[in-house]
Amino acid sequence: MLTAISRYGARVHPATQQIVAACRERGEFIQGPQIAAFEQAFAARLGAHHAITASYGRIAFYFILKALQIPAGSEIILPALTFWGVPELARVAGLTVRFADVDPATFCMDPAALERTITEKTRAVVPTHLYGLPCDMDAILDIAGRHNLAVVEDCAHALGATYRGRPVGTFGDGALFSFQTLKPLNCYGGGMAVVREATVAERVRQQVEALPWPDEKRIANKLLVGRLQRIFTRPRVFTFTGFPILWVSSYTGSQPDVYLWEKIRSLNPLPEDYLERCSNVQATLGLAGLDLLDGWTAATRSHAHAMNAALGDLPGVQVPSEQPERTHVYYQYCLSGPDRDGLVRDCIRRGVDTETLHVDVCTRLDLFGGERSEAPGADRAAQAIQVPVYASLTDQQSRRVVRVVREAIARRLPAAATPPSQGVSV
Repeated sequence: MLTAISRYGARVHPATQQIVAACRERGEFIQGPQIAAFEQAFAARLGAHHAITASYGRIAFYFILKALQIPAGSEIILPALTFWGVPELARVAGLTVRFADVDPATFCMDPAALERTITEKTRAVVPTHLYGLPCDMDAILDIAGRHNLAVVEDCAHALGATYRGRPVGTFGDGALFSFQTLKPLNCYGGGMAVVREATVAERVRQQVEALPWPDEKRIANKLLVGRLQRIFTRPRVFTFTGFPILWVSSYTGSQPDVYLWEKIRSLNPLPEDYLERCSNVQATLGLAGLDLLDGWTAATRSHAHAMNAALGDLPGVQVPSEQPERTHVYYQYCLSGPDRDGLVRDCIRRGVDTETLHVDVCTRLDLFGGERSEAPGADRAAQAIQVPVYASLTDQQSRRVVRVVREAIARRLPAAATPPSQGVSV
């Protein structure tokens, strides 16, 4: 019988339930010393001076912007291809959002597009290490330095990635990290602000410490939802739950994916759960997860490299860019090929779930004024598909994903253009 493979796979510490139970038994489910310990360990791992937990990575970004004391109405530049919530929170912080196009080969901000977007009102730039590949930080920092711009790195996808041997999140004035269930470090929610200067870090901490502690029921619900997500993406469970829906939709043309993502909307006023602190149990899970992070990343990279080897010789196929001196952690493995929608249909009908767009082309969103600016690179990059390479795949499952994807692409190429298959049998 066919066993289906989900597009998602959470990284889960094997002792998660014991860690949660121990926090409850100690009376440290919401408040406790592991918050400070997690902050210190996280900062030490990056070689950074200051790390402050928050309830979301996106609100950590908001706190950094407020702490940098950028004048209201100033312009901030973000990549045109990014999660909508980050530029929206820049707007809530009182800034005017502008978008720079991305390089469709790397999915990261194009430095030349950044320079073209700068005006006399620009005060900050947000290089987003999208899908786990670092931006060209030398070029971006050079531009930022010449124009006196603050730099806030979006590292939500990129914990563990490096640029010239240095961890992302340590190049700018600040950086945000996310610990949502599917992120490189899973704390079932939460985030981290990493800040260079002590005075800015203190302003971030003052904002966080002025917030109330979360309700225990809310955190327990986050843990439950995360556990259910983990269970329902396991191949044996996914085969009998989500997969049949996706299989049927491949024939009917319906798009059940739209129910998976957060509704695009104004975040002013800020949602209630943004304005609370990170819980101790989440910090404890993060602290334990840091010890396993490198192993998870190595497994993901191994699956990605197998995919590169199997697909890189196919004409018309663009596999993820392995840039010199940049370590890609493959939060998402994105490739471009012929007939994107047909590839997605073929893969799901053979039991491999893929995704068409994990983030947003913000220049196309009504929230930011619709089509008021052109971003052809982002539009092209949005035609990529995301293929599962996550750490919890077994080697056998990874080989099957490789075979299914390669064969789906090969069917769309002239027979003479398809090289012999190598190393992709199951």
